[in-house]
Amino acid sequence: MGAARPHVVVMENAHTELDQDACYRAAVTRDVRFDGRFFGGVTSTGIYCRPVCPARTPRRENMIFYPTAAAAEEAGFRACLRCRPETAPDMGAWRGTSNTVSRALSLIEAGALDEGDVDTLAGRLGVGERQLRRLFRQHLGAAPVSVAQTRRVLLAKALIHETDLTMAEVALGSGFGSVRRFNETFQSLYGRPPSALRRRKERPGEGGVRLHLSYRPPYDWEAMLTALRVRGDAVEDRVWSRVLDAVVDGAEGRVSVTPDKPGRVEVRVEASDLRALPGVLARVRRVFDLSADPEAIGRDLSADAALKLRVEARPGLRLPGDWIDAGSEPPNDRLPEDFDARLIGRADHWRPWRAYGALHLRTAGIGAAELKETDHGLEAA
Repeated sequence: MGAARPHVVVMENAHTELDQDACYRAAVTRDVRFDGRFFGGVTSTGIYCRPVCPARTPRRENMIFYPTAAAAEEAGFRACLRCRPETAPDMGAWRGTSNTVSRALSLIEAGALDEGDVDTLAGRLGVGERQLRRLFRQHLGAAPVSVAQTRRVLLAKALIHETDLTMAEVALGSGFGSVRRFNETFQSLYGRPPSALRRRKERPGEGGVRLHLSYRPPYDWEAMLTALRVRGDAVEDRVWSRVLDAVVDGAEGRVSVTPDKPGRVEVRVEASDLRALPGVLARVRRVFDLSADPEAIGRDLSADAALKLRVEARPGLRLPGDWIDAGSEPPNDRLPEDFDARLIGRADHWRPWRAYGALHLRTAGIGAAELKETDHGLEAA
């Protein structure tokens, strides 16, 4: 899995919430269901991997499992160059656990800590700095600054592997404040300059940046593209696009999204300033709900017998997100404004996936009256 790196630090409490033996069994079988749910650090090499890494699985005593890539990196491990953790589905353990963490991660992904500090971020969230650090440690196993750095490093790795941007452009496009800081970070993590990670021949420029973002299937693309088209977004031949605005996005240009093979989408960004790239990608993830966890959503909503039938019928439904989102609640738990007031009490049992419950009812054309009839039918059965 790569050259050894000395001085790996095992962080206390960074992996106590995970069943270490269960994680190891998933890694041995390369179970795709766990891809993105945790990462395994190999103490003998100093590298961390996805559970689906094709390399030979190390012995159990040489592996420690972490809930996030940031926790693994904060503990001193560096990303595997073979399984490429930056390509794993965005399945952080925080989803559905803490509204504050969810909102903080959205801001970090958009670049809140690229120039600001944790105290300012905490202020935007209405909590104290110590409280925010405690929540991050509890849910992610890493500090906010570590999460921000991991985001920058993994995006930079994706740009190095998938684009022909110069290293200076990669530094700007991944949120590093300077080329010097970019080079120092990669030298520290990998023992080599970032250019050494580019293992292919240069290709002719295609204009802009072309990347692939991962998600966890299933995904009902027809429903998503139809919903986006109905609300007025530009969708043509299964391609969604949007014009970038300098005031809103930090750059002028254009972004387009095209469904690719199952588990990933192709994103093309043409921007007048590459520093806008992290924020644009964060908004793409939100619009297309790429961080959704269908398994967790289905499991929790199925506790409602009437919803169970709807989820089983349409497991790939996703929430169309807003390009600009200033909501105090995360989208996954936010009820639509026209939600039937008679169902609010019932919806409280769907937390933290209330928005998905409402989406399934709307898609099936079911209101309070029809839901009551369904309940009676289930009781009679």
